Amino acid sequence: MRSDHAGETGAVSIYRGIEAVAKWRGNPDLQAFARMHGQTEAEHLAIVETCLPVAMRSALLGPWRLAGWLTGALPALFGAHAVYATIEAVETFVDRHYQQQIDHLERHGGPDGLLELLLKCQADEQHHLDEAAALAGPSRHWLLKAWCWTVGFGSEAAVVLARRF
Repeated sequence: MRSDHAGETGAVSIYRGIEAVAKWRGNPDLQAFARMHGQTEAEHLAIVETCLPVAMRSALLGPWRLAGWLTGALPALFGAHAVYATIEAVETFVDRHYQQQIDHLERHGGPDGLLELLLKCQADEQHHLDEAAALAGPSRHWLLKAWCWTVGFGSEAAVVLARRF
């Protein structure tokens, strides 16, 4: 759950970064996208916070917020296509991460309600993934591909760190 809390903290910040740059660039469609998805992530964060005592949360929440904000803001500087591709990369990782946890709970069990919580969050993330993928389209410049790979790798590294700290 610690990695989920860190991830949802970062996700809220991703959409705040997107929204800030979209507002600055005068892109109301991208602002609306960020606001809608950010609200879902804020709901996930609130739910996870009810399940995870403060003492069990990652000590790296400040860096997760900064990394998340930059993960949203940087591609927003390059436009909506870069944002949607970034969100697709993030959500692809998140979907796999949730599925690993769901598989573990289905095999070994866990606290009451946790499986249902993860399934609900995963369904929301899959919706975000599908929407972002449709908006991004199939075309990717090599630089955007490299960025998205970096985002995926960074997400994996963040999970490893969040589980430990």
